[in-house]
Amino acid sequence: MPFIPKRAKLVLTPAVQEALATLSHARKEPVHRVDRARILLAYASGESVSSIARKLGTNRPRVERCIDKALELGPMVALADLPGRGRSPKITAEARAWLISLACQKPKELGYAQELWTTRLLATHARAHCREAGHPSLLQIGRGTVSKILTKSEIRPHRINYYLERRDPEFDAKMAQVLYVYREVQLLSEKADGDAGPLLAILSYDEKPGIQAIENTAPDLAPVPGEHPCVSRDYEYIRHGTVTLMAGIDLLTGKVHGHVVNRHRSREFVAFLKNLDSIYARAAKIRIVLDNHSAHISKETRAYLATVPNRFDFVFTPKHGSWLNLIEMFFSKLARTLLRGIRVASKDELRERIMKYLVEVNDAPVIFRWKYGLDTLSVA
Repeated sequence: MPFIPKRAKLVLTPAVQEALATLSHARKEPVHRVDRARILLAYASGESVSSIARKLGTNRPRVERCIDKALELGPMVALADLPGRGRSPKITAEARAWLISLACQKPKELGYAQELWTTRLLATHARAHCREAGHPSLLQIGRGTVSKILTKSEIRPHRINYYLERRDPEFDAKMAQVLYVYREVQLLSEKADGDAGPLLAILSYDEKPGIQAIENTAPDLAPVPGEHPCVSRDYEYIRHGTVTLMAGIDLLTGKVHGHVVNRHRSREFVAFLKNLDSIYARAAKIRIVLDNHSAHISKETRAYLATVPNRFDFVFTPKHGSWLNLIEMFFSKLARTLLRGIRVASKDELRERIMKYLVEVNDAPVIFRWKYGLDTLSVA
């Protein structure tokens, strides 16, 4: 007489069966969830409890518990442990809170040399001081338990996320001035297709210092199919110093004006302004968005500006607000294209390569547009 099982059959909907099938092959899911998904799929296909236990290398009670839970509560619920199972936590809630408060302090504040916690150091400190703090449940705590407590509390004392504090009390007002310039550029571009006529030029200016002139000690090896797919380069190199790119991008035409210099002092900045003065029409006002570098407001710079009254109009970005300067987008593109992996034999060659790049850019200029925050400005 054939064996007739007393346990009910497990019926799976197509959606649940597809979800269990996906989970049964997952590599990043917990092992117990993967095993339970395989148990439910096998039982739903008609396999016996004994054959499922043999195939998965487990025992019958474990398979039966999973199947019974699926029949009672549903297959997806059966994948997880029910609340209340397992041992009661030995570490009290107060002890966990004390451990988290420790993690929110710096180790150096508690007499250690380290700036940031490691789980090992935090566990060692907790074991050494938990009794006097009234939390003896932490006497046996290890780094793994510390990691679990911190992860559950979303505390990462071993990491640093950087932020930029606003140190300029007039940040919002200065930012609004810069945004009004970008709004003006937007309006002029919409009205005259980027041509503001002879009466106005609007530029975004900054310096990119520290561009290194680095030379190879051995020639690069070109890619060879089947051997090495990328350029091969010797690790050693020769430094020839650094140069600075002084650049201003015309926000209406996209043209970039640039000088490559060894230093960026007041005299170099004045030379850049004189070059702009010679390029644009004499009747035009040259409005420049720039940062608060000392060379931009020095006595030498102001002495030159006094010789050309009403010619230049400076709009300063707030302190620590370089992200408001559109020229930074061009510098980012420069770093990702020309300067990425560049090798030269001298500073003169580096200077020539940068200037050649500017010529290529100006042959097909790109007009950078600023959009963030412009919708909140009122048009006068």
